[in-house]
Amino acid sequence: MRQWPITVVLAVAGLGLLDAWLDDFRYGLLTIGGGMLLGALLRLLLPEVGLLAVRSRFTDVLVLLFFATVIVLLALVVQPDPWLRLPAVEDIGSYIGQRH
Repeated sequence: MRQWPITVVLAVAGLGLLDAWLDDFRYGLLTIGGGMLLGALLRLLLPEVGLLAVRSRFTDVLVLLFFATVIVLLALVVQPDPWLRLPAVEDIGSYIGQRH
């Protein structure tokens, strides 16, 4: 019973992988990022989280938030038809396209 937080986080990430494989990769990546955000929230709020605790609470939450943010942002800006347009990303893409 002590390992339920990591089980929930892994189940959400597994559902995200399944969704990315079977249906739409963007929704799958958003689900994986949501699972990591859930892990950060559980690590922040619960006193005992079993295997979800690796380092200090601060470090665990910071690392989970960082990777969740990166995964969600990449899912939002990925081509084709990005849901979020960032001018800096588009400038890099056009610069790389001109070099080749």
